[in-house]
Amino acid sequence: MEQHDSSIRTQAVALMLQGVTNRVVAERLNIPRGTVGWWRSEDRKARGEKYEQPTDCPKCTGRGFDEIAYAYLLGLYLGDGHIVSKPKQHHLSIFCNATQTGLIAAAEEAMHKVMPLPSVSQRHKTGCVEVKSYTRHWTCMFPQHGPGKKHERPIVLEPWQQAIVDAHPWEFIRGLIHSDGCRITNWTTRLVAGERKRYEYPRYFFTNVSDDIRRLFTETLEKLGIEWTHCTRNGNPYNISVAKKAHVALLDTHVGPKH
Repeated sequence: MEQHDSSIRTQAVALMLQGVTNRVVAERLNIPRGTVGWWRSEDRKARGEKYEQPTDCPKCTGRGFDEIAYAYLLGLYLGDGHIVSKPKQHHLSIFCNATQTGLIAAAEEAMHKVMPLPSVSQRHKTGCVEVKSYTRHWTCMFPQHGPGKKHERPIVLEPWQQAIVDAHPWEFIRGLIHSDGCRITNWTTRLVAGERKRYEYPRYFFTNVSDDIRRLFTETLEKLGIEWTHCTRNGNPYNISVAKKAHVALLDTHVGPKH
């Protein structure tokens, strides 16, 4: 780290103790903001002050939050989400197909609406974008977090989460399908006036290894009056299908495409 005159450090610390931000201190004294941050940290340690990152966590502060955005984000988390909760690393990650820029933007927007204060970033990988929001308080909002994979542990909504899903079921379904679902066009043939013709029809699929997450999906569909069936492949009942024309139309209206 670049060395600075002790008088500069003394001035910087004095300004910080007056409540001046790191950015303003750095600009006023013409020193790097990283240096100011280091001095602030060292001063706190010297005074025995424990730093607590500011939080706008709804569960810890009791503040209201955007429940519509939360219902959608809960679906994304249960499908393609992951929380890292370590002593020096805390974040919520939602993994998105790199080509689906609309989904990436929607995931980032939902994070900001539920907790505006934490920083959000994107990490680009091969064919994938990881949308990350940094705060340890995502474990408060998603108590389903735990060691191991989601399909290896029970996934049960707490009463306050179930109340939000009951109030905003379509947003929950939308999040689940945008993470682990798709809309495809199937086809078959049928005889029409003695001639075999090709017939195409759209259907939705939701695929998840967790029995509990599939149950949350199907129970919410049933509350919405949507008929579904299991589509077993290779002996595994991981796929849920919605193929009835009127119900596909409802999903088209309320879920929309992944793009």
